[in-house]
Amino acid sequence: MTQKEEIKSTDRLLEFDLSVELNHGIAVSNLAYAVAKELGQEEEFCYQLAIAGMLHDIGKLKLTGYINGQERDPLLIEELKYVRMHSTLGYEELRDQDYSEIVLQSILYHHENYDGTGYPSNLSGDSIPLGARILRVCDVYTALISDRPYRKAFDISTVIELMIDEIKNFDMEVFLAFQRVVHNNK
Repeated sequence: MTQKEEIKSTDRLLEFDLSVELNHGIAVSNLAYAVAKELGQEEEFCYQLAIAGMLHDIGKLKLTGYINGQERDPLLIEELKYVRMHSTLGYEELRDQDYSEIVLQSILYHHENYDGTGYPSNLSGDSIPLGARILRVCDVYTALISDRPYRKAFDISTVIELMIDEIKNFDMEVFLAFQRVVHNNK
């Protein structure tokens, strides 16, 4: 069995499948654009957020060296530490490539929770850039409606219930706009 087959055979937190990541990025991008529009943002902001949605997990590419170079069963805590680096790694990879501050800040802070419990900087409330607050909701939703190596996709009503249970993570105005977009597209 090759190393790639070994990695694929385990239910690893850090599994990386480029086609899955691209599809996830496209879904987050489209949803983020629609939510920003629903919030009344200008076209340029919506466009920049669509770019951020497509690239928000690009830092995971930097983690593939870690993933592919590890023993078969590393500690999940250790993996989680590396997963949490992906937003910072993505920001660092893109910051010198002429992306707008909207794109860069949205990528860097897309795992910040509205109540201050997120990462990488434990920002809270309106100190989290609007683009990142939008990506946060769209990323969670898209992840939950998708199959993962460790679980099947949830149906949309279950996803909305799960997200409401964790409402402290989201900006309420953004979440309500997101719900309007999701319910109008059914």
